[in-house]
Amino acid sequence: MTNSWRFSALMDRHRALGSNLEDWSGMGTAWSYSKGDANAEYMAIRTKAGLMDVSGLKKVHITGHAASHVIDRATTRDPEKIAPGKSLYACMLNDAGKFIDDCIIYRMGPNSYTVVHGSGQGHEQLTMAATGRDVSIRFDDNLHDLSLQGPLAVTYLEKHIPGVRALPYMGHMPAMLFGKPITLSRTGYTGERGYEIFCRGQDAVEIWDRILEEGASMGIIPCRFTTLDMLRAESYLLFFPFDNSEMYPFENEGPGDTLWELGLDWTVTKGKTGFRGAEEHYRLQGKERFKISGLKFEGKKVPGNAPIYKDGKKIGVVTQPMYSPLNDWVVAIARMPVEYANNGTEVEVRCGTHGPLKAVSHSLPFYDVEKKRRTAKD
Repeated sequence: MTNSWRFSALMDRHRALGSNLEDWSGMGTAWSYSKGDANAEYMAIRTKAGLMDVSGLKKVHITGHAASHVIDRATTRDPEKIAPGKSLYACMLNDAGKFIDDCIIYRMGPNSYTVVHGSGQGHEQLTMAATGRDVSIRFDDNLHDLSLQGPLAVTYLEKHIPGVRALPYMGHMPAMLFGKPITLSRTGYTGERGYEIFCRGQDAVEIWDRILEEGASMGIIPCRFTTLDMLRAESYLLFFPFDNSEMYPFENEGPGDTLWELGLDWTVTKGKTGFRGAEEHYRLQGKERFKISGLKFEGKKVPGNAPIYKDGKKIGVVTQPMYSPLNDWVVAIARMPVEYANNGTEVEVRCGTHGPLKAVSHSLPFYDVEKKRRTAKD
């Protein structure tokens, strides 16, 4: 747990499953388990349900008269379009119009929001936007985030939480679970119908244990963090900085990707101005240096983060590959030139382990293209 300064109440549970609690965003995180199997966990979430501890996400409460102004300045979304009990996915940019973090904005009340973000500069961005305003910014690591994902998640939860089946996608509500106060959010990072249980640290162990104990007969199992990589590659869910130029730098310039390049320009509320980096964001439209693309491979060999070649010239890199035991395909997220991305271009991926592999650029997402699973209303 080197470099970790944040701690999950579930550390002992993860250690018992064989995790070394590798650092992510300052928290010892169950990246892997020596017990269990990642493919089985993937299948559980795609066909039944799986439980993950994603408390390493950073939770920031923003309250006060100027809370909406902070959200408006710091993110790409219009906070006044978010009703209490609703949430939106958003991005954050720097002054150069380049991506620095993504987040989900939860509106808790008229002057109250919670922003949940990853390992980028989200907290710093919010704090900067709050300077000189009538607002409180509070970082909250007591608030744990247990993610129950998969088609049977709602079947399990409705045994304990009335009305959960009616909760819409990206909605959230206060509730009691096993007699403990929680906020239940219909969000997640898997491309499946799923829920995030925001609970107090002192309640996290009991909630984790009871879900796994009671849900065992339904096939609910604990899942490692890297199982998310399998799920997100199929579902076009980017993970900063692992798909970004911070990890795969440009040859002649510093890091920083535009929303146009990442395919995240849709996160900007239509016509919105005044957020940090807005002018540069709009100016950079049509000036993409690369595009995030899908790749679909021949055969079942999974490359690492390998270079992509076209006609003998290196053109890009694989950022997240995976093999799906459910769909029997090898697919990947990749960074590729605009002219080759997402359009059926045949390329060669030169893997250090498996040698050259044939692939074709492919639109994203691969799985549940119309996103009907995560948004299901029944």
